[in-house]
Amino acid sequence: MNRDTQWSLTFRYVVGFIFLVAVVAFIFYAGEAIRNLIIAAFVAYLINPAVDYLSHHTRMTRTAAVNLVYFSALILLVGLPATLAPIFYDEAQIVIQDLLNLTNQLSDTLAQPVRIFGLVFHLEEWAQSLDQVQGAFLTPLPEQALQLLETTSVGILWFLIILVSVHLFLSEWPSMRDKLFSFVVPPYREEVEELYRRVRRIWMAYLRGQIVLMIIVGVVFTITWLIMGIPGALVLGVIAGLFTLVPDVGPFIAVVLAAGVALLEGSTWIPLSNFWVAGILVIVYLVLINLKNFFLRPIIMGRSVHMNEALVLIVILIATILEGVIGALLVVPVLASVILIADYIQRRVLGLHPFEGDGNNQFVAPPEKLNPPRREWRRKKVRHQLDKELSLPMDAAVPDAPEATAVLPLEHQLQQNPVRKKTTK
Repeated sequence: MNRDTQWSLTFRYVVGFIFLVAVVAFIFYAGEAIRNLIIAAFVAYLINPAVDYLSHHTRMTRTAAVNLVYFSALILLVGLPATLAPIFYDEAQIVIQDLLNLTNQLSDTLAQPVRIFGLVFHLEEWAQSLDQVQGAFLTPLPEQALQLLETTSVGILWFLIILVSVHLFLSEWPSMRDKLFSFVVPPYREEVEELYRRVRRIWMAYLRGQIVLMIIVGVVFTITWLIMGIPGALVLGVIAGLFTLVPDVGPFIAVVLAAGVALLEGSTWIPLSNFWVAGILVIVYLVLINLKNFFLRPIIMGRSVHMNEALVLIVILIATILEGVIGALLVVPVLASVILIADYIQRRVLGLHPFEGDGNNQFVAPPEKLNPPRREWRRKKVRHQLDKELSLPMDAAVPDAPEATAVLPLEHQLQQNPVRKKTTK
């Protein structure tokens, strides 16, 4: 290239600054779009190992593997609820009518003074609040209906964008990755590729942790539904395990399906109506799913990416408050990746080698924490102390230790006359 056609250093800095400002402005104004693209990228990341396996271990091209895995996952995610919806529609109408009748009876009961052991309780305000809530749900205003229709339409459009973006990421990620690497100057390209491999290792470890979590959730809910006597407990448990990976929608679909089965079939042994069985099921589900989110997930995720469990719990809680379920789902690998990149930048600034070791020992607990030393028995400690004292000269013994002076002759006698084994006649 002719030197006269090259950009000057000042002009390159100006162009770089303008490009950075444009990227920041795009992130600021297109936050919702970026959020949905992140969800699409995460879904693609979840099913990408299946695509890699088919493309590397079979004769299928990557395009064929992507189409097979993508449409199979799409049928499982969308086709299953769509198939079950007509089955539960009529029963759902009956359940809704029963709920309305129950709320009406409860309102009539609360409208009258309640007498308990001679005490009179006036709960008329509760009855009015219940009527207001029922009216808000049953008779929405036209403006609210229009707003609901608009929100639903926008949600459907974003859902379609996510579906198309997932297929795009799966199909074009190798070329997109190589294109991103081409922007790095050649002297630093090898370092960036190594940094990418280490970040990818973190995300793959996180994926393995998610699979372990999915299996545990599926087994726990299967056993729980079996104990409660819910028909189809195995299928419902598998669905709960699979859908636990899908933010927001997954747990909701799982509990709706389980509660629908309980409303239709009830329990095989609980002597209550189907409505109360479904209520108990929802309460049990909420307790178990919160235990999974705030106790089981931090432990499994912390060990999968070699981070402290307390730190993982704190960042999951903060991400849940700030960004909801999707934040709690992504914050652990994102934090581990940021720490890895920050360590790389720090080492380059200090003039050290960009990487330390092979990257497998990041946040690994020390050996003394993993394998703590076993406690010795008191008898072994006493024996060790006696052996130490016997190894000292006689005049070095402490005179004001009566226990030691009383034990020393006995030990010498045992050494001079060892006990012989008894022989059987």
